[in-house]
Amino acid sequence: MPTFHGGCLCGRIRFRASGTPRFPHTCSCHLCQRHSGSLTLCWVEFDKMAVHWTGEGGAPSLYRSSEHSSRGFCPVCGSSIGAIDDAPTVALLLGSFDRKSAPTLRPQSHSFTPSRPRWWGAILAP
Repeated sequence: MPTFHGGCLCGRIRFRASGTPRFPHTCSCHLCQRHSGSLTLCWVEFDKMAVHWTGEGGAPSLYRSSEHSSRGFCPVCGSSIGAIDDAPTVALLLGSFDRKSAPTLRPQSHSFTPSRPRWWGAILAP
């Protein structure tokens, strides 16, 4: 069973996610943009039961961002960790994974593309 590790900038919040990653995607929705201060975020989902908070800070602090989701972040350094939905999954930000895990996690789709800037495709073109 594959295992992935990651955490926040200061290292207080750490996680271990086991199993098959699901729905690796990029999202440009307005909530993701506001959550990150960026134009897009990259996520991957794991079963809630497969994500274990291993750092001295325990689980991330949560901010209820919508009717069905809370955003997780480190209360010390402010790093965004992911979204803990009312669904049975946890969506972790690809940028929060350790570099050893990151190469195997690659977005396969892009959600809310109408919310991305018009110039977005131009910078990604070969």
